[in-house]
Amino acid sequence: MGSVMISPLNWGLGHATRDIPLIHELTKRGHDVTIAACGNALSALQREFPDCRFIDFPDYPAPYSAGSMFLPKFCAYLPLLLRALEAERRALDRILNQDRYDLIISDNRLGVYSDRVPSLFITHQIHFHFPPVIWPVELFALLLNRKLHSRFDRVIVPDNLPGPGSLAGKLSRPLLSSSLRYMYFAGILATARKMEVEEDLDYLIIISGPEPQRTILEQILLPQLPCLSGSKMVLLGSPTDHTATCPDPDTTVQSYVDTSEKISLLNRAKFVICRSGYTTMMELAEVQKRHGLLVPTPGQTEQEFLSSYYRQKGWFLSQSQYRINLALDVPAALPYSGFPSMPSTAQNVQTLYEEVLAPYVE
Repeated sequence: MGSVMISPLNWGLGHATRDIPLIHELTKRGHDVTIAACGNALSALQREFPDCRFIDFPDYPAPYSAGSMFLPKFCAYLPLLLRALEAERRALDRILNQDRYDLIISDNRLGVYSDRVPSLFITHQIHFHFPPVIWPVELFALLLNRKLHSRFDRVIVPDNLPGPGSLAGKLSRPLLSSSLRYMYFAGILATARKMEVEEDLDYLIIISGPEPQRTILEQILLPQLPCLSGSKMVLLGSPTDHTATCPDPDTTVQSYVDTSEKISLLNRAKFVICRSGYTTMMELAEVQKRHGLLVPTPGQTEQEFLSSYYRQKGWFLSQSQYRINLALDVPAALPYSGFPSMPSTAQNVQTLYEEVLAPYVE
């Protein structure tokens, strides 16, 4: 059977965790899978797939700031990023000189493609979102994205088809209909799965994302948890040995739990407080969670767009982390409906394998 390299970006754990069902499908069908990653993404996948082969493959730091300065910092960072992509491609060439693969799957690593090996790209962000006052920047980013994506054989979009059921909204909508020829809308790809269990956990709080914002959210939320009555579980989103304490006897804090435990907690939770990162949103859709509060990473335009989009659709309430008041925001979030029903990851990943991956690896 074919040999596959999968390389997720290490900007938070979202890219790594949404690749988990795809890696499971490939290993279940007898393929040799090599995971090329770095940082927390590498650590998380090593825990999940101890029998896979791993390569420590550095990427580049995310241009996030401690305030709302993401956009100017990102624009200044862009030339450095383009040089980093070239360095990433040269590093991949060195790997390919030593090892043979039938297929490369890059999750948002724009330099991980090859002229020698078929290369697929996973992204839900075809269309960047910027404030309307700088719409020329958004148009430039959209055209640049299209050029960079064209270097891959196919682009896999983990979303439903563009329309009212799209989970990513305009983010996954291409500028030109002609782009749809090389895009494959796979539907949601979530690690979580729906379980028939009792909802015996009142609140699940998932603190995630790149530093320093992960730590800032932790410092804001933990002191407020005593105002919520009932049982609470906090996941700190750090596979390393980070610890924290909460002044609330009804709250349990874990630095990190494995995938099966997180899935169980998502299903057991009556209410979820989390970032509006797209991977987490797919998990909420998969387990059909109705009640939650979204806290977008400040200055991260994708999460800010998604949280606003979901609020307008009546799916979930969102709140700025600097204005969050759990005593007020949690009751205000209860009337929202949650995501509409959609095909499950199990259906989607099987179809993705048969329609896109199998011709390359079988």
